[in-house]
Amino acid sequence: MIYGIGTDICDVRRIRASLERHGERFARKILSDAELATWRSRSARWPERGVRYLATRFSAKEAFSKAVGMGMRMPMTWRSCEIGKLASGKPVIVLHGELRAWCEARGLVAQVSVTDESDYAASFVVIEQKEPQP
Repeated sequence: MIYGIGTDICDVRRIRASLERHGERFARKILSDAELATWRSRSARWPERGVRYLATRFSAKEAFSKAVGMGMRMPMTWRSCEIGKLASGKPVIVLHGELRAWCEARGLVAQVSVTDESDYAASFVVIEQKEPQP
């Protein structure tokens, strides 16, 4: 059963401006430790790729917060919702801490899709609620 659907479009130029203004502190606020390592690696090779990576993660976390129906309030935090990827490249949502426990207690499972184009990043999240087992 579908529990919630969320979508978000993020202006990459806005993320770039925030990075210019606040530096890595902005990225550390948004990204989990694993995401931060990927962001640093991509930014070192090609700074624009790092900006787009950060924009897609920002967008996906916003879409997740909308789909789960709580916005950015506890237990939802930027760093407790991680956007990882499978070996195939498929993006996946990895939850941590209280947010993970909250979703597991409700039987919630999320699917995510992310994309970016020169000026925009967009994400779509569908959260399903598993049927209770008898």
